[in-house]
Amino acid sequence: MQIYPEPAREMVSRMTAAAAERPAQAVAFQGAPGAYSHLATRQVFPEGLALPCFTFDEAFEAVESGKANHAVIPIENSYAGRVAEIHFLLPASNLHIVGEHFLRVRHSLLAVKGAKLEDIRRAYSHTQALSQTRKWCAARSISQVPFADTAGAAALVAERREPDMAAIASSFAAQIYDLDTLVEGIEDVAHNTTRFVVLAREPLKPNPANGAVMTTIFFEVRNIPAALYKALGGFATNGINITKLESYQQQGTFTASEFFADFEGSPDDPAVQRALEELEFHSKRLRIFGTYPQALTRQHPDALDTPSGD
Repeated sequence: MQIYPEPAREMVSRMTAAAAERPAQAVAFQGAPGAYSHLATRQVFPEGLALPCFTFDEAFEAVESGKANHAVIPIENSYAGRVAEIHFLLPASNLHIVGEHFLRVRHSLLAVKGAKLEDIRRAYSHTQALSQTRKWCAARSISQVPFADTAGAAALVAERREPDMAAIASSFAAQIYDLDTLVEGIEDVAHNTTRFVVLAREPLKPNPANGAVMTTIFFEVRNIPAALYKALGGFATNGINITKLESYQQQGTFTASEFFADFEGSPDDPAVQRALEELEFHSKRLRIFGTYPQALTRQHPDALDTPSGD
């Protein structure tokens, strides 16, 4: 807790103590109070007890150890792309994806009371938020400085009280740390949206009769020509819609590609079973991270909230 800026520490202490008393209601998130992950946690679990964690590793560990029942973790952004750290932490964990949530992200420039936009020279924030506001800051000669998370950056600004220093965060964070919002909506693209996944120790078995479901998998193809084409052929022939496919290398090698994929449907469906059997035949490894209900906003993106304030 002592690595949080001082203005966040008392709140983190209170939230941690409350979660420790009722871990079954605790929901871990990465960041300081007021982070976008905190906002997402409140939306997904309105009755939950949000548990701040300084790092993603701590959020994963909180669920694995039973300190929290769930975690709400960002996995990708519509503009900045994937949150790469999660693609390495998830395969190494024993956790399962049991839900998804989309959050419309509106960034604000926050500073101490009385500060003026023309005086700001540095803006602190999480690397994802910095990449989402890079053009806006560059146009105003504001240097970007990486920090652990958006709300932590706001707490740092409140702690240092330097008039040329700002944070890129939500107006929710401005309320918590008593900062001025100099400008709202500084993201470089409209409809800036982050997708979160909900993690738990046990997998979910959603009933497709209650609505469409998604499945997330991880696999490593064999190092042979046309391996990916062959591995995914079963999805095409069985009419399974893959909504996301991402590749990356691990352990410093460039010979074997590993993939994350999302597709519509459940492994209980005969067509999905056939597709997965073909995928497994052409892969060295296959793991199903979870099957879970599709977020309603996946079909109706206009229904997304705009959480610049809460």
